Amino acid sequence: MKSRAAILFFGVLSLGSFGLFMVGAQAQDAGQAELPSAPSASQQQSQAPATAAPATQQPAAAQPSPRETPGPSDTKPDAATPKQADDDAGNNQRPKPGPASAPTSTSPVGTILSDDESLTTIRSTVNEVNVVFTVTDRHGRYVKDLKKDNFKVVDDNKPASDIRSFHAETNLPLEVGLLVDASNSVRDRFKFEQQAAIEFLNQSIRPKYDEAFIVGFDVTPEVTQDFTDNTEMLAVGVRDLRPGGGTAMYDALYFACRDKLMKAQHKGPVRRAIILLSDGDDNQSHVTREEAIDMAQRADVIVYTISTNLSGAGHHGDKVLERIADATGGRAYVPFQITEVANAFAAIQEELRSQYAISYKPADFISDGRYRSVEILAMGQKGLRVRSRRGYYAPSQ
Repeated sequence: MKSRAAILFFGVLSLGSFGLFMVGAQAQDAGQAELPSAPSASQQQSQAPATAAPATQQPAAAQPSPRETPGPSDTKPDAATPKQADDDAGNNQRPKPGPASAPTSTSPVGTILSDDESLTTIRSTVNEVNVVFTVTDRHGRYVKDLKKDNFKVVDDNKPASDIRSFHAETNLPLEVGLLVDASNSVRDRFKFEQQAAIEFLNQSIRPKYDEAFIVGFDVTPEVTQDFTDNTEMLAVGVRDLRPGGGTAMYDALYFACRDKLMKAQHKGPVRRAIILLSDGDDNQSHVTREEAIDMAQRADVIVYTISTNLSGAGHHGDKVLERIADATGGRAYVPFQITEVANAFAAIQEELRSQYAISYKPADFISDGRYRSVEILAMGQKGLRVRSRRGYYAPSQ
């Protein structure tokens, strides 16, 4: 009788252990979420025929959008083809990152001793927002000698509760993505643009300090050189670009922000920037302009645009490029002659070394994933113009 009771007790204990194991496994799986997909792409996928493959299988014929395309490896891709289905499957297991623009740090602030003599850590969440910005005078010249008291931060229409840090960012390491329109629409001026881009990289990227990568895009983005501080390799990556077919500019921007800059590993603070060289005419993208801007904001990326349209002011593509730059805290350049493209690159280089960084605690902050507006106001001097990103996404609980 005692043997049966022992066996029954052992069986119950085993089932309980197995149940705890399954609960732990389910909790771990629940934490694995894929990166946010663009709503427009989700709508395209929802229109698939009823005869599509079961959910447990990867579709074979659908053309993937950049949200389904994982970041390329460190080796140069052979062609600008969509990533394979098995890569997509791996990408779906990546955890959803919190917004880079409003990092949430958690630090232990005390411990208590429980009845069973185990230590329980009490943690407190501190939310800080980091913003990089530039200041110019009424003549467009950079002002580099301002102090913390010269600025006021308004977050979500309320003054910030506390300014944690403020300093000039003249030597912060750079992570730069150079996105070059390689569509047929820019074929006649492509060589000059390549040379101007190479000169910019030679002057801006400091060995063992900064890094850059090269992406050419027509109907799909192609990484011709991954992250490196070697300017010779970057020059080869630019020269390897070849004009092709249509233009999927929004897809390329979305891809560079999400799959390259957002996932880049670095040991300390860096300044993330993209230089987008295009005429602004998109005719092939799966994501919209606003979805590309949204991803740049989530990745805390400043986008500078250089228009390759030389047909005169008022071009639709120039307005598109201006919208992208303005929303991310960058600047849109519209050269009137092809020789002025080099001047635009030089101006971007100067701005990257003429910025301020401020860290503050918002008032009434809620981790609800909502978009919050940011405005930095210059105080005490007339004629100063502050340029920064317009807002950020709060982390979700």
